[in-house]
Amino acid sequence: MRPRQRADARRNHDKVVAAAHEVFSEHGLHASMTQVAERAGVTKATIYRNYPTKEALINAVTRHQFHLLESRTRAALSEPDAYEAFAAYIIDLFEWMAGDRLLADALSEATVVGPAPVIELISQLIEAAKKSGKLRPDTSAVDVRVLVCGAVLQLNRLGNREPGVWRRYGEMTLAALRPWPEARMASA
Repeated sequence: MRPRQRADARRNHDKVVAAAHEVFSEHGLHASMTQVAERAGVTKATIYRNYPTKEALINAVTRHQFHLLESRTRAALSEPDAYEAFAAYIIDLFEWMAGDRLLADALSEATVVGPAPVIELISQLIEAAKKSGKLRPDTSAVDVRVLVCGAVLQLNRLGNREPGVWRRYGEMTLAALRPWPEARMASA
């Protein structure tokens, strides 16, 4: 049985997690532990007492983001029109990431513990949307991740946080996933 944390230790832990979420959302996963400590009003030693590495802190903070993403994906799966739900989901994802570098970087970084349950749910959403005929029949969750994360990486490198620009790339992602005429598909 784990001993109860002192009240001040629990408060510091909560401050660290909240500060890490803010700092990583604003600056991405390359933000420093010093920035997190300063935002939380604690020392780096306080952070390292609970999180021995930066990756451990990142994984703790991104876990919450992945739970939110999982909830949004489940909500999309419950919609009656699978393609419209998929399209709205992609646009919403881009708009969300425009203001949240934490999620954008977490989905793109190989070092972050992957959102395996979310990927499975996205696969289900894709399979349902393909039945509408509005999505390429060969579309996979990997395709969506490559297109989304590729756009996200470039938008982050450009430093553009304008939601309208991110929405446009969401729309372009959807356009890339629409079916081609059969003659072009056969030669691709």
